[in-house]
This record gives sequence, structure tokens and C-alpha cells, in this order.
Amino acid sequence: MMDARTAQDSGPKRAPRIAYLTGNFPEVSLTFILREIEALRDLGADVRTCAIRQTPVEQHPGPSEKQAAATTFYVLRAARNPLRLLACQARLFHAPGRYFGALRLAFATRAPGAAGLMRQMVYFLEATVLARHLERERVDCIHNHFIAGSATVSMLTSEMTGIPFSFTLHGPADLFEPVKWALREKTKRASFVSTISHFARSQIMFHSDPSDWSKIKIIHCGINPSAYSPRTAPRDDDETRLLFVGRLAPVKGIDMLLEALGTLVHELPNLRLTIVGDGPERKRLEVVAAPLGKHVSFVGYKSQAEVAELMHATDIFVLPSFAEGVPVVLMEAMASEVPVIATTVAGVGELVEDGVHGHLVHPGDAAPLAEKIAALATDPATRQRMGKAGRAKVAVAFNIHTEADRLLKLFAKVAEH
Repeated sequence: MMDARTAQDSGPKRAPRIAYLTGNFPEVSLTFILREIEALRDLGADVRTCAIRQTPVEQHPGPSEKQAAATTFYVLRAARNPLRLLACQARLFHAPGRYFGALRLAFATRAPGAAGLMRQMVYFLEATVLARHLERERVDCIHNHFIAGSATVSMLTSEMTGIPFSFTLHGPADLFEPVKWALREKTKRASFVSTISHFARSQIMFHSDPSDWSKIKIIHCGINPSAYSPRTAPRDDDETRLLFVGRLAPVKGIDMLLEALGTLVHELPNLRLTIVGDGPERKRLEVVAAPLGKHVSFVGYKSQAEVAELMHATDIFVLPSFAEGVPVVLMEAMASEVPVIATTVAGVGELVEDGVHGHLVHPGDAAPLAEKIAALATDPATRQRMGKAGRAKVAVAFNIHTEADRLLKLFAKVAEH
């Protein structure tokens, strides 16, 4: 079996033209996809972004997101034109074999029940719209992030057009319903599968045929270390600043962080927590945090540049999640020479070594979280040592330029054939 991180040889002379698809794009929580696309373009790839749905303007806080929103092809927006949708069914007459082949595949990979069938027929119609667009764009391959609905659309589009498709599996949500989303069949039909960690690779191996294991590659999400700089001079205050960045949803375990902070502020009154992000839990969390007063600030969405500035000014980054893949936000903190406290879930341990780059604690327990926050808050020398080790780790193992180069070689090999 090939090594999981071995990339293929360089492909065709012309850089491949790649369609990138996901359900919603651009989106603040999907910055890693935008970063990957930009890195591929820097390497010469011609990447055309597509998404099923448009995202609201609050999801476009920075210039990169605004540019992506302006240049992305949106499937549902195109499908709202009845004449255009009807024209996309012309394949029924010009290439009936491919049209009905995709329809059979949609039926074969549906989830049980009437709702599953209806959902699959919607994906089929979306695929007819995307197929027409991609053929006009003359793309060489389709790549999808995540394995749910948009990956189904990618698979059906590939069946209609003959354009090979691949996908990136992240987790944890990707792995919640592998049967519903036909993970085994998608892995079988994909030209390759990218996973972000050894953990994710092992899970897709569990849900796929051993004959397909050699096509499962590890391509990390990554960052540009030069975009993050460590603080070189002390601040002019005596605060110890904690930072959380992420979607305000139950899976992020923010209640644990607020509970831990509540046990510490009497003995460590200089602790200040900034919570960056938004989501369905924000109002409730603001109520929970109200007794902590000035010790907690909710600042909403921030652009990539603004997050980098906050990283630059913080002392400890905390991510108390109940489930994660390999969080890019931890990479950003480590690149800023900020020690991190995270939970022992999924692939986090492949990024953070306990006691070296920060601390790992069990999820769902505020007591050890508080203990590790207190330990780092009162030990600047250890924070500095861990911060330097963290930056060195991500610069080598989670550099977006290196990872994009591995990915581009895979696309080039697919396009060549």
C-alpha cells in the first residue's frame, strides 16, 4: 500500500482546471477551503469555485471572501430560472446513457424513505445544472469538500459528464451518517479521497472496501505561517488574555470554558476571555456569561486579518470542543506562538502534543480545563516555550503551500488520464 502522504508525479503541461464545490461558499467557518483554493492558484492551478447555495453578506467579512462570493457559480441561483433548468435536461436527448446512468446512481444511493428519495431527486436536478456549467467551463476534475449533499451532486455530475471527481473528508460531521451519505460508494467512484488526518483516514478505511484504500491520501488543512507573527514586546497592561475562535454551537463546548473561567476569576482577576464568532448559541451563551462581566467579551465574526491580530495579542488559546477534525484555528494560534489548550478528540493529538505545544484535556469536564488555564496563566516562561514549539510544528507539518502542492499533483495526475 502506498504511503498515505505520498503525492503523485507531476501531471500535464497545462495546469489542471479544477471545479471546487461545497454546499455553502464562502463561509467564515470554511476559511480553510478558501485558503486552499488561493494556495492552489498561487501554484498555477485554474480553480473555478461553485456552491449549491449563496451565503449572506455577514459571511464575507474580508476582501478574500467578498471576491469569492462575486466569482462563485451558485447552482440553486441558476436553477431558479425554469428555462435554464429545462435546458439542462437536454442531455436526456443528446446523451441519454449518461443521463439515465446518473439517475440510476441517484436512486441506488438514496437514503431510505420517501424523504430520502425526494432529496436525491433534488440532488440529481442540481447535478444537471452543474454538469452543463462545468462542461462549458471545460474543467478537468471536480473536487468537493465534505461528503454530504454537495458530494452527492459531485458524484452524479461526474456520472453525467465523465469528469472525474474527488473529495476531502474532514470529520466529525462527515462520519456521523456514512451510510446515509453513501460514503463507501463515493470512495469507490472517486479518483482519490483526501483526508485531513490519520484519524480521518482510518475512519474512511473502516467504511470502504480495502481495494480502495490506496486512493485515500492525507492532505492536511494548512496555514501560511508568514501571515501570523508572535508578539515581540510586552503589552502595557497586566491582563492575561484568553481567546476562543469558532462557531457558537453546542459542539464547541463553550459552556465548559465559561464554567472553568467562573472558577478562576476570583483568584486570577486579570483573566480576560474574548470569544470570536457567531452562531445559534450566541444569545444563550451571552446570558450564561453575564455573571462574569468584564471577564468575557463576545465580538462576533472577524476577518482572517482581524483574527491574526487577535492571535498576536493573546496569551492562551482555548478550544474546548466535543468533536473536531484537525482545527485550523489551533494552527493559527500555534503559528502566532500562542500556547493552546484543546480537547483529546479525533485528530487534535496529531497537531498538539500535550506538554509541548500546550495542553490536552478530556472533553466535557471544566475542572481540568480550569487547572490548565491557571497553570499557563501563571507561567509566562512555559507559555513562551510552548509557543515557539507550536510555531515550529505548523511551519513544517501544516504549511498550506506544501499541502497544496501535494494536492495539485494529485489533480494533475487525474487530469492527465
